[in-house]
Amino acid sequence: MLLIRDIRLRPGESEARLPLLAAKALGLAPERVKSWRIVKKSLDARRKGDIHWTYSLAVEAAGDAGALLRRCPQAERREPYRYEIPRVRVLPETRPVIAGFGPGGMFAALVLAEAGLRPIVLERGGDADTRKAAVERFWQTGELTENCSVQFGEGGAGTFSDGKLATNTHDPRNAWVLERLRDFGAGESVVYDARPHVGTDVLAGVVKNLRRHVESLGGEVRFFTRMTGFERRGNALSAVLAEGPAGLERLACRELVLATGHSARDVFELLLREGVPLEAKPFSMGVRIEHRQTWIDRAQYGRDRGPLPPAEYRLNVRLPGGGSAYTFCMCPGGYVVAAASEASGVVTNGMSYSGRAGENANAALLVTLAPSDFPGNGGPLDGMYWQREIERTCYAYGGGNCFAPAQTVGDFLAGRKSRRGGAVAPSYRPGVVWGELREVLPEPISGVLAASLPLLGRKLRGFDHPEAVLTAPETRSSSPVRILRDSSMQSALRGLYPCGEGAGYAGGITSAAADGMRCAEAVLKGYAEMDKARCP
Repeated sequence: MLLIRDIRLRPGESEARLPLLAAKALGLAPERVKSWRIVKKSLDARRKGDIHWTYSLAVEAAGDAGALLRRCPQAERREPYRYEIPRVRVLPETRPVIAGFGPGGMFAALVLAEAGLRPIVLERGGDADTRKAAVERFWQTGELTENCSVQFGEGGAGTFSDGKLATNTHDPRNAWVLERLRDFGAGESVVYDARPHVGTDVLAGVVKNLRRHVESLGGEVRFFTRMTGFERRGNALSAVLAEGPAGLERLACRELVLATGHSARDVFELLLREGVPLEAKPFSMGVRIEHRQTWIDRAQYGRDRGPLPPAEYRLNVRLPGGGSAYTFCMCPGGYVVAAASEASGVVTNGMSYSGRAGENANAALLVTLAPSDFPGNGGPLDGMYWQREIERTCYAYGGGNCFAPAQTVGDFLAGRKSRRGGAVAPSYRPGVVWGELREVLPEPISGVLAASLPLLGRKLRGFDHPEAVLTAPETRSSSPVRILRDSSMQSALRGLYPCGEGAGYAGGITSAAADGMRCAEAVLKGYAEMDKARCP
């Protein structure tokens, strides 16, 4: 297989031309290209007068490979990545348990199920359909179902935050994650897009299909079932305690993959009481910033987008006097959504549907915070309690019912309270209360945001547009806590495998899924060693 890089198409050109361009690059007649597929696709908009799509293609062609490589300097040999899951030969007396069915838990369950271990998944929220109904009701009325929300339920928080699959990690497992998501309905493009995106409307079906596959292999997913504790024998896990529709239950268990997400605050408190080692970790908080999508298109493309997709951005700035801010989870044609998991708090997030057809663009605008910034006594949960305090302050400021504080950028930079909006209509539901964000965001956050906005406006024209809207607070970008684990992926409590974003080892759907795979591999390694001992 040959990988050919830097094949270009102009916006609007058909991808049917790609094999012809590959043949030309190799110096071959088109009929000598036997097969081809897209490996990577990205949009190059660095020069406004030369915007184009760039492709890498995997090609099988007739002819001597060495000669083709010499003729085509942009080609190289490339073997496809293969991920293989070993089958467990001797089934254990107890089944592995997974707490949480977000990306980390889903892919841990997928690997363990395909290995033959029939995992039991405990998910405190509902299935995707039940969850969707609860979330829509919350967005319309402000009535929150705490354990069936944007944060909890089948698919995890990522299901209602756009389904962006881009990652800055280079774990080879990422390729398998994308392939399986494609297989479960995400669409072929997620495998090769440089910034793959599924959309909230499509992702719900994808996670249902993945779950049904796990169940077809003997796994179980128990919805509305929350892990409430565990038992140990010496320094090793011996059972998990759970509460669900049937009441309290004790599950004998030697392996627990803990993938409960960054918002399961009761789990962090449980672990602290039980003496499981935790530490406070750096994380970020801030606001959602919202512009008209046409403004972003013109800033990025130099013109209306035409056949191009809604434009994206990714920005960061480090202040001369210390502190830094950056954008995260940018949603072209998207919406700012309510994402609280506690009845007395306000939390914002962003999402797009698959068509990205909304009038506004939004992104988290976040300030990097270190444990030394957290109020408290230096405990591992100080950041978590600070999150809660800000969310409750914003809830009270909004007058209850989950209305969120909002302010225009112009008013925020001028230090005056907003009375109304302008050209950008806030998309947050159930609604916003105009005001002064410095009254709800502590100085370590609001001060850095005020200093950063003009600097970011120099990087992306119009980013600090006075009629752009800031909606607060964005507090759940990542976990404020790390559950410590060693090279075997286990906590000091043996058999406990802290996993994914909530445990502090991932930062998005794809990286959390890959971490779930690593935890499952660690579980399987233990069974492989047992198999050797039993079946030499």
